[in-house]
Amino acid sequence: MNFRAFRICLLLVILISVPAVSQVTKIMGHVIDAQTKESIPFVNILIRGTTLGVLTDFDGNYAIEFKAPADSIRATLIGYRPVTKKFQRQKFQNINFELEPEQYNLPEVTIVYSGNPAEVIMKKVADHKNQNSLQGFSSYQYEAYTKIELDANNITEHLRDRKLLEPFSFIFDQIDTSTINGKSYLPIFLTETLSDIYYRKNPRAKKEIIKASKISGFKNESLSQFLGNLSEQIDIYKDHIPIFEKNFVSPASSFGVDYYKYYLVDSAYIGPNWCYHIMFKPRRKQELTFTGNIWIADTTFAVRKVEMQIASDANINFINDLQVKQEYEWTDNKYWMLTRDQMIADFNVIENSQKVLGFFGNRTVSYRHFVFDPPEEKRFLSLPANVFIEEGSNEKDTAFWRTARHEELSSNEKTIYNMVDSIKKIPLFKTYTDVVYTAVNGYLPWKDVELGPYSKIISFNGVEGVRFRLGFRTSNAFSRKLQLEPYFAYGTLDHRFKFGGEVIYMFDKNPRRDLTVSFKSDVEQLGLSATAFSTDNILSSLFHRGPNNKLTNVKEFKAVYEHEWFNGLINRVWFTHREISPPEGNAFVVFPGDHNEPVFYPKLTTSEIRFDTRLSFHERFVTGEFYRYTLNSYYPIFQLSYAYGIPDFMGSDYEYHRLTLSIQQWFNFATLGWSKYIIEGGNIWGRLPYPLLKIHEGNQTFLFDEYSASLMNYYEFVSDRYLSVYYTHHFDGLFFNHLPGLRKLKWREVAHLRCTYGTLSEKNATYSLFPGQMRSLSDRPYWEAGVGIENILRIIRVDAIWRLSHLNDIPNTNTNWFGVYVSLFFQF
Repeated sequence: MNFRAFRICLLLVILISVPAVSQVTKIMGHVIDAQTKESIPFVNILIRGTTLGVLTDFDGNYAIEFKAPADSIRATLIGYRPVTKKFQRQKFQNINFELEPEQYNLPEVTIVYSGNPAEVIMKKVADHKNQNSLQGFSSYQYEAYTKIELDANNITEHLRDRKLLEPFSFIFDQIDTSTINGKSYLPIFLTETLSDIYYRKNPRAKKEIIKASKISGFKNESLSQFLGNLSEQIDIYKDHIPIFEKNFVSPASSFGVDYYKYYLVDSAYIGPNWCYHIMFKPRRKQELTFTGNIWIADTTFAVRKVEMQIASDANINFINDLQVKQEYEWTDNKYWMLTRDQMIADFNVIENSQKVLGFFGNRTVSYRHFVFDPPEEKRFLSLPANVFIEEGSNEKDTAFWRTARHEELSSNEKTIYNMVDSIKKIPLFKTYTDVVYTAVNGYLPWKDVELGPYSKIISFNGVEGVRFRLGFRTSNAFSRKLQLEPYFAYGTLDHRFKFGGEVIYMFDKNPRRDLTVSFKSDVEQLGLSATAFSTDNILSSLFHRGPNNKLTNVKEFKAVYEHEWFNGLINRVWFTHREISPPEGNAFVVFPGDHNEPVFYPKLTTSEIRFDTRLSFHERFVTGEFYRYTLNSYYPIFQLSYAYGIPDFMGSDYEYHRLTLSIQQWFNFATLGWSKYIIEGGNIWGRLPYPLLKIHEGNQTFLFDEYSASLMNYYEFVSDRYLSVYYTHHFDGLFFNHLPGLRKLKWREVAHLRCTYGTLSEKNATYSLFPGQMRSLSDRPYWEAGVGIENILRIIRVDAIWRLSHLNDIPNTNTNWFGVYVSLFFQF
């Protein structure tokens, strides 16, 4: 990740508390019955002398902020005496009300309607959603102004007393208070994006053209592209609203009555529209739902305005609060269009903490300049990329932004740009950023290089004994196009020095074009999955299951050119030259030709060229200077690989062909959680020794890995034609949420199943001598099933896994049929 971005994030830890300063008046409070002391919902809270007001929620709480020059606030509700109180302008304050009941002599009224009128109205909203939602248009375009702000919160006196923070005292005047939950906060990061959005229904396409982008403290095109994706709006008309990869049930859902209780509390004009005011809350605890209120326009039954927060007990991690506010307006005298969309989230690693430092994420998007069914067809709508950045978009001056913004920046927002630049100039700030960077990336910055990774400095295994490794990589200060990463290692048991290195040269970052060249003379565990911890990682050493003595000596030269054609399509061309040899004193045994006499090879040499194609539709990612991190894709990701072993080239011993195809996808499963599948199949042509065949990925640690069989040992099964299927479903607390004893723990259930099928041709089964218990699957699939509990202490996952086949292949051998595995699993 970009090093400068970490410097911005570090502002989360250099804060203290001071009096609040604000250009708006912010009031929060609670309303109760003066006699019973019970909370009163649906109380009208009005700012005297204005048309501003809100209703108390189901718990009697309210919050309001405004700029109007008023000085008093009033609480009214039929059956209670109204109460008016004074307040101070342009500051945050808590004002609570106690209302006295009042007796009224009302005439007798006969009510003949039986049922809930709010449910009737919401059903009509669902019936009219096709004509009111954006999906009803064949094509349209509009301009979007997106503002994303990060604010540090939970600022305490304890932080203020720390001497290390004294150099940063000039930022303290910017602290404010939120009406979301009354927490003080300091704005630390701001980005603004001005975009044109284009939509076409058939064939479906939605594109964003970023015309201008501004990020506090630095310029970064890759981050601009990622933040452009965040302008994706929440569609209130969808049955499920995806937020942080969770499916929340919309209050306007077709089946909303199954998840919400609706209350019709008022009806009034909003502008020229007569609207029904409906409040809603979840029917059950800990489901992914909202609580809030919604205004529905009469006749069209379109959403006019909605304010909602996620249910306080929703089973979601690291988010204490999340609020969504949307406003819709009658546009072009034909359509209801979303004109303002705001989402505010309170992030913290500790649930409902008032002491641990966290942060607010505030995204505000406004929309204008709508054009419906434009006559001109845009060529780029047919291109696969979703976000395009105009040249010079991050070079716009102050005068441009002054006229281009849809709304003026607040005083706190205006100071963020200058504040970040000032903090970066303080020498102590670099020390803090180095600590954060090391913790996150595993490398310690030192001048133009970064030392590490620290997880590989020391490890141990059965071949090398205690292994020491020292390495470094050049930093962005050295070059933003070229990165060098050498390392050296030594084993105390084999008394051998190992070494290796990698060179990356970036031709372009968007789209990505790069060349990677590497060389190593080291040991390697054949049959290790690409996502497993390497054998020289200290965690692999500490949590290993059984002796770790199956390492192979490898000398390898590799060159890889990566060419991204557009977002979603990547090709890679590989050339690899490898020399593989078993541990000292051993040799590979092969039976060439029709001879039964063995031939001993001290090493096997191959030269291989490989072509990869990766197709990932609508994939989202974050790009650093040299590495890219995938976020997600709602569509399947395909990877096709073809490799050819070049005979007699650079001493190569074998000719072969290898074809591999893999498909993986994760997807939400309505309100039942989410699933993921991984399918891989392949075929190898040629007569080859076992190291060049498919050695199925095993796992001899107690750390769970999705891409390997947990109870399969290394070097246990080998094939030249195979198919592997893995499926897992995360229930997200579907069952535990309804058990009173477990509900508060917020544990979540997970289940998974793995099947591996493979065959081995006779020519390869008899060509080389297999080590130990290595064998073919003999046309019988390998089965493995597991259940687990995740979200233990928010990050720990524990799986119980059973091996269901190949238990008695080798007589008098104890095969592990059951195991318990742990892993760290971060998710919202």
